[in-house]
Amino acid sequence: MQLRHSRDWDVARSMTFRIETAARGGFTVFALSGQIEKSAVVELRRLFECQTDYQEVVLDLKDVSVIDREVMRFFLRCEAVGVKLENCTPYIREWMERERD
Repeated sequence: MQLRHSRDWDVARSMTFRIETAARGGFTVFALSGQIEKSAVVELRRLFECQTDYQEVVLDLKDVSVIDREVMRFFLRCEAVGVKLENCTPYIREWMERERD
């Protein structure tokens, strides 16, 4: 995996998140870490604008510690358009499944 971009954002001073962008084969991987909240969704949408095919986008959630409801719904919309969620923790996956019902 080649690292192309890494950036930290300070959210409400004590909470931070990180988005690392890498290429893996024909996929663009956004590796997320930290507490993902509304400001992360805004940045991810901006990064997604550069993508031509959402089916070639992977969100790696391995290092995500906390999300809020808006982020969970964003993840649902991502999956609906073909974005792959990778390393999604059971609590996030279960929350998304409940929201679908």
